[in-house]
Amino acid sequence: MENYLQGCRAALQESRPIHVVLGNEACDLDSMVSALALAFYLAKTTEAEEVFVPVLNIKRSELPLRGDNVFFLQKIHIPESLLIFRDEIDLHALHQAGQLTLILVDHHVLPRSDAALEEAVAEVLDHRPIDQKHCPPCHVSVELVGSCATLVAERILQGAPEILDRQTAALLHGTIILDCVNMDLKIGKATLKDNHYVEKLEALFPDLPSRNDIFDSLQKAKFDVSGLTTEQMLRKDQKTISRQGTKVAISAVYMDVEAFLQRSGLLADLHAFCQAHSYDALVAMTIFFNTYNEPVRQLAVFCPHAALRVTICGILERSHSPSLKLTPVPSSHPNLQAYLQGNTQISRKKVLPLLQEALSAYFDSTDIPLGQPETEGVSREQVDKELDRAGNSLLSGLSQDEEEPPLPPTPMNSLVDECPLDQGLPKFSAEVIFEKCSQISLSESTTASLSKK
Repeated sequence: MENYLQGCRAALQESRPIHVVLGNEACDLDSMVSALALAFYLAKTTEAEEVFVPVLNIKRSELPLRGDNVFFLQKIHIPESLLIFRDEIDLHALHQAGQLTLILVDHHVLPRSDAALEEAVAEVLDHRPIDQKHCPPCHVSVELVGSCATLVAERILQGAPEILDRQTAALLHGTIILDCVNMDLKIGKATLKDNHYVEKLEALFPDLPSRNDIFDSLQKAKFDVSGLTTEQMLRKDQKTISRQGTKVAISAVYMDVEAFLQRSGLLADLHAFCQAHSYDALVAMTIFFNTYNEPVRQLAVFCPHAALRVTICGILERSHSPSLKLTPVPSSHPNLQAYLQGNTQISRKKVLPLLQEALSAYFDSTDIPLGQPETEGVSREQVDKELDRAGNSLLSGLSQDEEEPPLPPTPMNSLVDECPLDQGLPKFSAEVIFEKCSQISLSESTTASLSKK
């Protein structure tokens, strides 16, 4: 794999037609590894002297946000310098010159900014349900499995197993295990095919790391934010809601809120982050496990606009359905209010409607423009009257990404009617996995407590 990637970078210097294997814009571990491994396979099995290059669909500067990607590349001994990122190759110029063929892996719909590239797409390999309205008119191979890396492993092992080296096998093996949450039956993301190819890779390369070891290390790396700047930490797992031009960012931050508040230059960083992205408020939801392996959730609200900040805090504090059970945490930072969250089962997807409600209440209660932060104090009692009036004014419009679906059961045979995966696998973020692990931890704790009685 490493020698192949060195050749890819050299090939970009030549003026010749090129086949680009392009992962999705999230560039999670599955997308990255699938692009690398599929391009490697195509390059090794194509008789003609065609060039196949994997491209990671993010800027190089964004790679540090994907801690599991960085960790795994280092563990497998693939230098980041060998990788090609989206800001290092002009796909549109290549297409206009008639020198581009695209192969999409781990996605099949191009964003609007890349709509002109659709006619260059020659093949799709994906593991999510097809969007018929936007799918390119080309050869499409889709199967609803837990990890797209499973489909790449299948293609290699069925088409040219002799080219598979340990480095590539290790990339595929670890990615499938992470994507399928260590093949855990309780979570049920792994299909029979995912399990089959993990076992097959282990049989071919018996010295691969144990499943538990590789899952634990990748999972730890995914949640590790120790080397990130405040901006990177906030962008790592972020969603945004808006109404009438007012934007609120909601970031999952994987550390203790007290440690977050003590970061050097935090207030300046938060101001800069909101200003750079035109956010009027930021809600940081911190999540981690304590020394007893129990989930801990906290949150912090940063907003220079007093009326909006008081409205958001009021909605969160007063909510009963769901109840966050918030306890204020003292903070010396102006414009920032932090809380301990007593109800650890309330995740970001359940807080998003409350923040929509807060925006609704804010616009119902004030005509103050958000062009400049307010310097005058705002009475909590004054805002509370408006909150009562707008208490049930939930706004529609949460995107599919924001409303994260539940984890599916272990799938039946794909030929059986009413397969649980007929509608496809949901998107998984670190937040979803954390929530599921929290539920399992709580369930096991309750069971242990009852058994002692």
